[in-house]
Amino acid sequence: MRMVDIIQKKRNGKELTTEEINFFVEGYTKGDIPDYQVSALMMAVYFQGMKSNEIATLTQAMVNSGETIDLSAIEGHKVDKHSTGGVGDKTTFIVGPLVASVGVPVAKMSGRGLGHTGGTLDKLEAIEGFHIEMTKEEFINNVNTHKLAVAGQTGNLAPADKKLYALRDVTATVDSIPLIAGSIMSKKLASGADGIVLDVKTGSGAFMKTLEDSEALAKEMVNIGNNLGRHTVAVISDMNQPLGFEVGNANEVREAVEVLQGKKVDDLRRLSLELSSHMAVIAEIFDTYEEAYKELEKNLDNGKAFEVFRSFVQAQGGNIDMIDDLSKLPQAKYQVEVKAEKDGYVSAIEAESIGIAAMYLGAGRATKDDQINHAVGITLKKKVGDEVKAGEAIVVLHTDDENPTDSIKKVQEAYEISNSKPEERPLIHNVIK
Repeated sequence: MRMVDIIQKKRNGKELTTEEINFFVEGYTKGDIPDYQVSALMMAVYFQGMKSNEIATLTQAMVNSGETIDLSAIEGHKVDKHSTGGVGDKTTFIVGPLVASVGVPVAKMSGRGLGHTGGTLDKLEAIEGFHIEMTKEEFINNVNTHKLAVAGQTGNLAPADKKLYALRDVTATVDSIPLIAGSIMSKKLASGADGIVLDVKTGSGAFMKTLEDSEALAKEMVNIGNNLGRHTVAVISDMNQPLGFEVGNANEVREAVEVLQGKKVDDLRRLSLELSSHMAVIAEIFDTYEEAYKELEKNLDNGKAFEVFRSFVQAQGGNIDMIDDLSKLPQAKYQVEVKAEKDGYVSAIEAESIGIAAMYLGAGRATKDDQINHAVGITLKKKVGDEVKAGEAIVVLHTDDENPTDSIKKVQEAYEISNSKPEERPLIHNVIK
């Protein structure tokens, strides 16, 4: 078998066989096939696409390229959640405890952030002493005891995906739906869950800007999961403004805990309950979504989910005083208001620009070697649809720089103020099963 024949076949729009896909994934992972040939194949896939069975085969080949996590020692039906990424997206800290509160084991492998704000692990490390490194035995024991554990991903999960992504990043082939779907699902499948709920973002702050593209990606990922024996559901959620009111690491932990304690942050609470309900149904704890939603909402309001979060933090070495007294979480030196320049209604917030403003403050990483500042971030004072007066604060920057001009400018660019109140956009656009 020759790589040049596989490239030519895909270039001409033909379907690759299982043997051909396995040949190139295995050969590239081992270093037997050079970057330039795989680059050519990625570009052929970008233009010609792949059929659903090809994408499932590619995903399985990437799973097989490295370690897989065996979670069989964990009791119950294990369900994972994955978000395609957004600004202010801290649902994991609410969803994990919520589903654990009804007996669903959540064994979550997470990563660090590269970009606007930190990843799940970075945010959790805003809690003093919280450790994400643990042995497999400790991880499994924590899930069996507390129904929830979050750990760093092992370095050898789907190594083929890591190599392919690095190559796609420098060859303008990142935004290919078959390649994105395979990349995301290979890591999820290698992590060992029995079922997966995907939160696929759509809008200005999402990777997929249009609903059409978001639905196409969601359908491919659901097909992959179901074809490879994992019950998979995708929720298409709106990311045309940040989720909740807080952006930044300690800020987002604080807001998530407040929701667990009963604070009504409407969009964050609603999306967390939506994702949790689908997870609980997949785990066969409830027969219907409606039944699951009702019970989970009860556990959010009665404090049961908060107690699960508290025990989870304590089990992983976190300083529980920071959860009991949120003012003890890291805090920036200065609070700088960014004010509206005219009267009107907030008609749009460019979520990506808010994320970049937070990164300028130090909440995210421009390169993988950058250090995260857990204390800095952004509090939104006005969201889409809110009335605003000239001179009124639209956001507060939590900053260690007394004059963060770049972040101020980015926030001002992000906010659009118009004379009339905009139509309300749905938070949940679609659910794909």
